[in-house]
Amino acid sequence: MTTDNLSYPIGEYKPRESISKEQKDKWIQVLEEVPAKLKQAVEGMTDSQLDTPYRDGGWTVRQVIHHLADSHMNSYIRFKLSLTEETPAIRPYDEKAWSELKDSKTADPSGSLALLQELHGRWTALLRTLTDQQFKRGFYHPDTKEIITLENALGLYVWHSHHHIAHITELSRRMGWS
Repeated sequence: MTTDNLSYPIGEYKPRESISKEQKDKWIQVLEEVPAKLKQAVEGMTDSQLDTPYRDGGWTVRQVIHHLADSHMNSYIRFKLSLTEETPAIRPYDEKAWSELKDSKTADPSGSLALLQELHGRWTALLRTLTDQQFKRGFYHPDTKEIITLENALGLYVWHSHHHIAHITELSRRMGWS
């Protein structure tokens, strides 16, 4: 497997121009299932395994788990801002710097796993109430200088979830842990 495949085990995210209600419903269901799939992917891992990077120069499994919680909290807030403000400019954060903080490197992942379970429950409850018109609302991302609709943000975070779970499951497979 090439380094690029290790970085993007499921490929890179590609936004869609048209997203059906059926597709959004599927994505919401996937988001609801992500915490259980992540928990299953890391179940029984030792501290040594949790502290193994998925590739040279990559994050450890522990950092990936905490990153998912950090990232998805930010996304949930971006959804709420987009629903209550007119195309808000979001505040980007330095996810690499966050991943280097001591809690990301040493904290028990059970806290982030529990947080993701509750967060995704709340997030998907919100998503199921949105109209097609609300899904067309969006936020301005100052780094990319684009407006991202909530329906494309939903697709992005489904991809993001699969992307990082694949980092863990691929590492586990390569190392013979599963």
